[in-house]
Amino acid sequence: MTYTLNVAGITRELPLCKATDTLDIAAFIMFSDVELTVKCTEALLEKCPAFDIIITAESKGIPLAYEAARQSGKNYVVARKSTKLYMTDPISVNVKSITTDRLQTLYLSKEDVSRIEGRRVLILDDVISTGESLTALEKLVDAAGGKIAGKAAVLAEGEAAGRDDIIFLEKLPVFPRQALNDQERK
Repeated sequence: MTYTLNVAGITRELPLCKATDTLDIAAFIMFSDVELTVKCTEALLEKCPAFDIIITAESKGIPLAYEAARQSGKNYVVARKSTKLYMTDPISVNVKSITTDRLQTLYLSKEDVSRIEGRRVLILDDVISTGESLTALEKLVDAAGGKIAGKAAVLAEGEAAGRDDIIFLEKLPVFPRQALNDQERK
């Protein structure tokens, strides 16, 4: 089964994936889809406030952050999911996302902290769902001394679409498994 998504003038069929025993989600993947990434970024940047730098988590939001940096001429940083040898004095926060099966930690190096400190930061992600990844990025920006200019994603999934503190292009429904089973029987 798939869900038909129309966003930024583009249509894609998203496969439905089991998230829990009672819930399926539509898999929105920007990796390898240059047309989707470029168009969604253009549309999203039109809605975003002024910013100095972009941050995203090491995830499917990286192509969006890269393209937003390219289109805006601003730099971006990636909150890493593990420390790397080149990272000095990293700061960290924990996060539990709907698309991962365990608690994760996001890290910023001292160098990335200095890029954020005192700057207006745009938080970008591909999808905001539970808001856990967003909260972790907010904590990192705060710990780094940045000022959040805006929080944006291509899609707001489920209840996130009702939030008034995020910018997004389209709503993405969630799919209760019982309802899917009923549909399949018809």
